Parts: sequence; structure tokens; C-alpha cells
Amino acid sequence: MKIFPAIDIKGGKCVRLLKGDFDKSTEYKKSPIDQAKEFSESGFKDLHIIDLDGALKGEPVNGELIEEICKLIKIRVQIGGGIRSIDHIKKLIDIGVDRVVLGTMAVEDTKLLENVCSKFKNKIAVALDVRNGFIALRGWKEQTKILASDFLMKIKNIGVSRIIYTDIERDGTLTRPNFEETIKIVKLLENKIPVVVSGGVGSINDIVAVKQNPEYFEGVIVGKAIYDGRLSVSGNIVNLLS
Repeated sequence: MKIFPAIDIKGGKCVRLLKGDFDKSTEYKKSPIDQAKEFSESGFKDLHIIDLDGALKGEPVNGELIEEICKLIKIRVQIGGGIRSIDHIKKLIDIGVDRVVLGTMAVEDTKLLENVCSKFKNKIAVALDVRNGFIALRGWKEQTKILASDFLMKIKNIGVSRIIYTDIERDGTLTRPNFEETIKIVKLLENKIPVVVSGGVGSINDIVAVKQNPEYFEGVIVGKAIYDGRLSVSGNIVNLLS
């Protein structure tokens, strides 16, 4: 099982949003670089970074900061937020990013998604950000009428290396991830693409639930529960890594 501690970057700082609402954000004292170092030194093997400024602007904004993080730590980094072109993807891979997470670009141009999956093998992940069954785009600000299930049927055979499923209504709430809907997604994909669950992790029990169901989950993303002190990065979380 992979555990991805999360760093969301806005204005050069670590923040967490509530249900994806940019007007309901909490800012934390540690810089993204210091936080990434702490995660690395604590024993994590993977890191999830979202460039929130990039998600709003439609192009990566914090590239220099992300490059510095990739140079300083030796764990696998996946990055999303505002990535809309092949050039954006190539630049991120060139600085050492392990997986590039596509959201808006993937949904709006599945042909381009297929192209980049072929061009950058095992490097392209797709963020499936869902509100009441429908996909949201552009930093979750644009709500579509595209069913997540319909979109997945289009892309399940084109070489996507990972799906990150986020229930937006759970994100930042600490109320438990939406395991039920995530499992439906996994079954729909017929195990052709590994799925990471995100949004709502509030306790060690949520992470244990992921570990106990490896047939469904490749891993889990943890954010607010760490920053608010509900989970200790130097303690029991790392011990659950497989």
C-alpha cells in the first residue's frame, strides 16, 4: 500500500481547503519545502503535491518550488494542478516528477490523454474529482454534467497508470473517505488501472481500511488529518506502509 501525504501549495504556502472551496482555506506554518523534507525524513516513499495556483490559472505556477522539492528529497513525487499541455508534462518529468496528475486536460481531450499516456509511459495519472457522481474541473470550480463512470469507460484501456478518486464533498472534512463509491470505480475499471482514494481521511482506521483491501486500493492520500495533528507522521502511519 502507498500512503501519499499531501502538500497543497497556494501563494507559496501549504494550505488545506474544505470541500475544494478556495474561500475556506487553512494556512499552515511550515513551508512546502520544509514539509516535504519532514515527510521524506519520516519514511514516506511517496508524496502528493497540488499546485492550487496552477489549477486556478490553467498552467503550472509553482514549478520552481516543485523542482526544488524534487531535488531535495528522494521519494516519489506526483504533481497535479494546471497541467494542460504536453510541454507542461515534459517539464515536470524532466525535473524528476514520478507521476503527472491530469484532471481538466484529461477530461476535455481524451485523445490527447491517450497520446501522452503513450508518449510518457507509466507517468500519467488521472484525477477523478467527483461531486455527487459528476466530474468537476478547473480547481473544482467548474461542475460538469459528465458522469465519472461514463468518463472512465472511455479511458480504461488507454494506458493511464493511476486513478486518484476524490469525493469533493468529503475533502477536508475528516469524516472518512467514500470507500463505497471508490470500490464501484475499481470494479468498473476491472482492475485495469490502480486506484488511490482521496478525501476525508480522519483517523488511522481509515488508512487501515485501505491496507486491508489491497484488491481495491493502491493507496490513500492524507492531508488535513496530518496537518491538524490527528495523525503523526513519525508514528503509526509510516508503520502501515507495505
